[in-house]
Amino acid sequence: MGPLMAGVERIPPAITYRGAFPREDGSDVHYANYLEYVIEKEGGIGAFIAEAVRNTDVQVPSRAYWQRVRGICDKHNVLLIIDDIPNGMGRSGEWFTHQAFGIEPDILCIGKGLGAGLIPIAALLTKEKYNTAAQVSLGHYTHEKSPLGCAAALATIEVIEQHNLLAKVQADSVYMRQRLNQMQQQFSLIGDVRGIGLLWGIELVTDRETKQRAHDEAEAVLYHCLRHGLSFKVSQGNVLQLSPPLIISRQELDKALDILYSALLAISQQMGYSR
Repeated sequence: MGPLMAGVERIPPAITYRGAFPREDGSDVHYANYLEYVIEKEGGIGAFIAEAVRNTDVQVPSRAYWQRVRGICDKHNVLLIIDDIPNGMGRSGEWFTHQAFGIEPDILCIGKGLGAGLIPIAALLTKEKYNTAAQVSLGHYTHEKSPLGCAAALATIEVIEQHNLLAKVQADSVYMRQRLNQMQQQFSLIGDVRGIGLLWGIELVTDRETKQRAHDEAEAVLYHCLRHGLSFKVSQGNVLQLSPPLIISRQELDKALDILYSALLAISQQMGYSR
């Protein structure tokens, strides 16, 4: 990552599989302590900005971590800003991802799913006490207040509510965890499985002890799946990121997971991995 805006500090994310400060018990609450360290070192900060769940390689902090972060922000009068643009609007099984961790941010950024992933629209939500400049013109944007975007957002909300998609996503999440954990038990190529709702990461490694990233193997699995009709993206070179649409049927989900299983089986055999 290149240089950041002046006055911005970065802290290590709460990653349990290959994080900067691993613990034998797999806990991650201590990562929040680094936030407090930076706040105290700097003599205070304006805001802490983060995704509740990192979308790209699917890093899912614990509920305890986020509870600790919220407490630290309250203690030091720091705004908590959650970027939920990639995951908001139901992907976590809740309307907004932070709700799965029992916290409330001061500012929430949403988009992408707000327009069903089809029509560009985004929004910023905040607590009423921060709505202090509504009467002031702070500038205008070419595509703001788009009637088409607003119609798409309203339709998206209506579909999620009418089809009870949040409950469906929660049920799909349990099913995907079961299926993916079974694959992890069968294929030594899979080092870690993690996810929430309909967002899952399968981290491929050449060796579970060293956690060496399996870049070539991940690419081979991807292209095998593409040839059989399943598309996804690979993050960090070795993490298969699965994010099916919220409306996916169980039959379609089974087909997708079967294609993934076949790809893992084929590549494991071709590259000499044990099962």
